[in-house]
Amino acid sequence: MLGLGCTVDISQLGEHVRRPVGVLLALVCQFVIMPLVAFLLALAFSLDDVAAMAVLLCGCCPGGNLSNILSLLANGEMNLSIIMTISSTLLALVLMPLCLWIYSRAWINTPVVNLMPFGAIILTLCSTLIPIGLGVMLRYRYSRMADIVLKVSLWSLLVTLVMLFILTGAMLGPELLSTIPPSVYVVAVLMPLCGYAAGYGLAALFDLPPSSCRSVSLETGCQNVQLCTAILKLAFPPQLMGGMYMFPLLYALFQAAEAGVFILAYRMYRKKVLHKPDPTGDGEDMTYQRFQDDEDIDSSYGAVTVSDPNTIMLDPCPPDPTPV
Repeated sequence: MLGLGCTVDISQLGEHVRRPVGVLLALVCQFVIMPLVAFLLALAFSLDDVAAMAVLLCGCCPGGNLSNILSLLANGEMNLSIIMTISSTLLALVLMPLCLWIYSRAWINTPVVNLMPFGAIILTLCSTLIPIGLGVMLRYRYSRMADIVLKVSLWSLLVTLVMLFILTGAMLGPELLSTIPPSVYVVAVLMPLCGYAAGYGLAALFDLPPSSCRSVSLETGCQNVQLCTAILKLAFPPQLMGGMYMFPLLYALFQAAEAGVFILAYRMYRKKVLHKPDPTGDGEDMTYQRFQDDEDIDSSYGAVTVSDPNTIMLDPCPPDPTPV
């Protein structure tokens, strides 16, 4: 989170605050699209009460910090990504209980809302706001130091993710995985895919640039699985949940794997088709406001004009480029 804060530009962040498109998108993505997707998938696959509640809780959670990291790797709009994460976490204090109250009545009569861990939500908010705020200050005052912190944070993240996958595989094991129904695996695969697709479509509907569309897509599909696990532990006894305690972890693995495939495909397309270098290379400013896609630049700037078949002349006064 400290490294991600180093990618933020204060002036651009202020623009997102003045024009709260990110807050609106966070509201629609996290508390309209994802709870509805989880509800419909649970009905479509006829999940039992326990499995349906685990899926629904995951769908009602706010966006997770993983979306910010994936947005960084996908050359997304970091300011928008961070604003959406913070907004969805704040809105979760009110809208998450509302979504659970609306959808959970299809399976249980117990007021799960009364067992909401508001302390865990506030802790999640603080663990996002404080380090990101420090990163923003570091970028504002010491730009070169911020570049170093960002590179170190990315490498530490890579090591942490490798350790996480190894420990997860060792903890789950075949015996525990066999207790989870196949339909739950299918839901864990489809749910982040639906979120990614719906988020990108919503951003395109708002006519956002491609970098912002990628950020909105990743923010929609990535859920705060740590918060979901905390609610499952507080709301349901272990003997009732059984292997369904592992659903948030399954969702986390599939959402990361699917996003990784998308990011790899995008970076290959950027390199092989667009012939653009990796913007995170050495010697370049690491702030994502400097990253520019071909589709964001006016192609008429400095264009060659043809007056007749035998004469080619450069336009002496090319138009001003469209601001990125």
